[in-house]
Amino acid sequence: MASTRALFLFLINISLLLAFSSAEDPFVFHNFEVSYITASPLGVPQQAQALLADLHHGTLITSNVIVELEKDYVNVTMRCSLVIVIAINDKFPGPTINVTTNNNVVVNVRNKLDESLLIHWSGIQQRRSSWQDGVLGTNCPIPPKWNWTYQFQVKDQIGSFFYFPSLHFQRAAGGFGSFIINNRPVIPIPFDTPYGDIVILIGDWYTRNHSDLRKDLDAGKDLGMPDGVLINGKGPFRYNDTLVPDGIEHETLEVHPGKTYRLRVHNVGISTSLNFRIQNHNLLLAESEGSYTVQQNYTSLDIHVGQSYSFLVTMDQNASTDYYIVASARFVNESRWQRVTGVGILHYTNSKGKARGPLPPGPDDQFDKTYSMNQARSIRWNVSASGARPNPQGSFRYGSINVTEIYVLKNKPLEKIDGKRRATLSGISFVNPATPIRLADQYKLKGVYKLDFPTKPITGPPRAETSVINGTYRGFMEIILQNNDTKMHTYHLSGYAFFVVGMDYGDWSENSRGTYNKWDGIARTTTQVYPGAWTAILVSLDNVGVWNLRTENLDSWYLGQETYIRVVNPEATNKTELPIPDNALFCGALNKLQKPQDVSSSAFSINGNRMKLLFTWLMFVCAIFHI
Repeated sequence: MASTRALFLFLINISLLLAFSSAEDPFVFHNFEVSYITASPLGVPQQAQALLADLHHGTLITSNVIVELEKDYVNVTMRCSLVIVIAINDKFPGPTINVTTNNNVVVNVRNKLDESLLIHWSGIQQRRSSWQDGVLGTNCPIPPKWNWTYQFQVKDQIGSFFYFPSLHFQRAAGGFGSFIINNRPVIPIPFDTPYGDIVILIGDWYTRNHSDLRKDLDAGKDLGMPDGVLINGKGPFRYNDTLVPDGIEHETLEVHPGKTYRLRVHNVGISTSLNFRIQNHNLLLAESEGSYTVQQNYTSLDIHVGQSYSFLVTMDQNASTDYYIVASARFVNESRWQRVTGVGILHYTNSKGKARGPLPPGPDDQFDKTYSMNQARSIRWNVSASGARPNPQGSFRYGSINVTEIYVLKNKPLEKIDGKRRATLSGISFVNPATPIRLADQYKLKGVYKLDFPTKPITGPPRAETSVINGTYRGFMEIILQNNDTKMHTYHLSGYAFFVVGMDYGDWSENSRGTYNKWDGIARTTTQVYPGAWTAILVSLDNVGVWNLRTENLDSWYLGQETYIRVVNPEATNKTELPIPDNALFCGALNKLQKPQDVSSSAFSINGNRMKLLFTWLMFVCAIFHI
């Protein structure tokens, strides 16, 4: 009897193990508690420190301070650089998700903010499952105090990415973190294994809270110059007593002499392109957003909003002092923007002193607008590297595939539509529907959106509407991004890696195709478009779903510069798109389908089909033992 009971318990344990793991595709679990914390990455005046001390001891403050007491947080607004930051598990930036190709990722998100939330996994292709993309076109928001579990597979991907909150201008307050996908052990990386792997998140930063920035945009105002640049959530090292106040915590990276490290650098900012460099060190470019690159040395590289790069950096200096890590603003009046510079420290373990002297200079290209573009053109795909990568229509030779559809997408400076400043793409300012596009398709709702996004810019007055691109499943789309704005833009497409095949100044024309790189253009998810210039990309529409195409400049995105590409397989099958998740949220016209949530429920859930398999197996085991 005892042996029978032991066997039964053993089989139960095996059942649970099978439910949460697979020999081929393991599961990786994370719990994200998203909440506000009070932080001061650009320094806190002494007055603010005293005010916080008073608040901590229960004193009500009224002078120059607004105190909003809520159940789970205290929101303090004051005339200093103290701001409300969005943290994940009380960390800013959030924790790194570190997985391997084909892993199944399960992230339970608990929303402890006072507004709705979605987490977007920028660059993660969500193969067959736009349900998990975390943008309004596919997901209903997670209400305050609710939790929702994302579950997706990082199918056939490697590389360096990041996640962030996609609603309400929240990325300006934080909530971002890195997302690493490693090669499977059987697939070699195209360089020697680095001694260490270091994440560096850079981005412009405002000391105003994201809700205030949002109000400014709603009121038709510009955001103005940022207050600084953060490196891993920290302000600049005090390299200059005039430009940098005392008391700011800065980032320090400790390294061992003679060793080579992989640095994964992400621009997670709002709208500022940044030049990244490390004093006296070469940056050997090795990977960008999931594609290994032809390895080239750079003394510095322009990294635009939303972009990610991996560099191999060898610690080959004499360590007479520490070395500056710099992220400085580009394509602006750099003398006026001098304070908008992030500065960290590279510290050798045998360093003989602190970094001193002026910062290493950035590119001297004030009168050469082609310098940065030529640098971008030099970034090429390593076509001989092993590992997961795009394989359109069974061929790595994307340049020989016939294009089936062409879209010329043109932006402009902000325009007024119905009395409000809006950002447009080809004359259309996107309006997010109350019911997500993918959900509307699932329930066959009419009138939620229009499949009429123009292939060329409209000639009439701009319009605000929910206009979507009708993509052809297994088509091969050419997209020309024409930037007629006066500032740099970067554009991101969810669901795919596209090939960057050309860029140049002026207006794109049919003759521009003669300049395309048809062999080793980099495959990535976010590309820059210089002001007064164009960038051409090619994308194989082999991923069924509804996919966001947007500017990464957060202010223009917030004001409507986006659309979606809808890709439908005429033959409905789970082989090309997974079913709607069991835990899908409902909103808009489908709001009545949403059941109240028990916020004390389980911290995570697993796929419905896997759960059914578990119950079937448990019933089989119980039947054997007559239980």
